[in-house]
Amino acid sequence: MLNLKKWFLNNILIIIGAIAGGIGGYIYYKEIGCSNGTCIISSNPYISTLYFAAIIGFIMSLVKAKIAEDKAR
Repeated sequence: MLNLKKWFLNNILIIIGAIAGGIGGYIYYKEIGCSNGTCIISSNPYISTLYFAAIIGFIMSLVKAKIAEDKAR
């Protein structure tokens, strides 16, 4: 249990980024979306949510790595 808490606290930026990205992806689907269903990402709410969560989570992992690099200096 302690390892899970440590992992969670160590990756909080990535988790928050993925949650925010998922919310943003769903909002993108609802507001912009694709009316005729030919758009791969914006025609399905699940794909849009997961796609944005993954992209923002990845960006936040890069931010986390940059912060760790700056602390090491």
